[in-house]
Amino acid sequence: MALFESGNPTLSEKIFNVAAARNASLQGVMSVRGAINKFGFLLLMVFGAAAYNWHLYETFNQSTMNILMMVGIFGGMICAFAITFKPTWASSIAPLYALLEGLFIGGISAILNDAFKEKYPGLIMQAVGLTFGVAFAMFLLYNFRIIKPTQKFKSILLTATLGIGIFYLITIILSWFHVSLPFMYDGSTLGIGISLVIVAVAALNLILDFEMIEQGAEMGAPKFMEWYGAFALLVTLVWLYIEIVKLLSRFASNRN
Repeated sequence: MALFESGNPTLSEKIFNVAAARNASLQGVMSVRGAINKFGFLLLMVFGAAAYNWHLYETFNQSTMNILMMVGIFGGMICAFAITFKPTWASSIAPLYALLEGLFIGGISAILNDAFKEKYPGLIMQAVGLTFGVAFAMFLLYNFRIIKPTQKFKSILLTATLGIGIFYLITIILSWFHVSLPFMYDGSTLGIGISLVIVAVAALNLILDFEMIEQGAEMGAPKFMEWYGAFALLVTLVWLYIEIVKLLSRFASNRN
């Protein structure tokens, strides 16, 4: 079914088809409300872990904060891969993923908030507000079908998302050989333009995520897929937040 061509690698037709093929009658079926409730729970865990790591930074425990931030980065990646390849584990691992992402987000946010406190006070709070504002706007655009995830729309967005992933991978590989791309970090017009495009792609992926959850519920996927849908939505929201923080940081670097 072409409907499941999502830019989010954690959501795919294969995963929903396999889930729907299981004996859903033994555990109930997936619902949109259930997925959203579980997403809210995961979001609270992200906030809690982020607040804790931020507190460590503010109380001059930067070494502990740095360790937890690195644990969050690599631990979160491991959890994400595990859930993606084994959706039945989502109910157990998704909360852990949320905690790990919270540690990473809290650490990097505290560092950037301190770094730009003179040039751009309140950068992080503005980034949080923009993230939820954009997410809510995408929900409204999807809910009222102002933006319809047509086949062409999905294909273009999937290509753009994969392109961004490859671009980031190339940048990381080049950094290993001490080759830097200044526009990836500075506040140049090119750098800001790239950030705006990536933010837009991340935001539009939310529309596909909303559709995937809705279609999963309509297909009668097993109850555990609520956790999987909540996890997938959180993946995109975290990505959007990170990209918005990077964009605001670029603007801040241009301030006198």
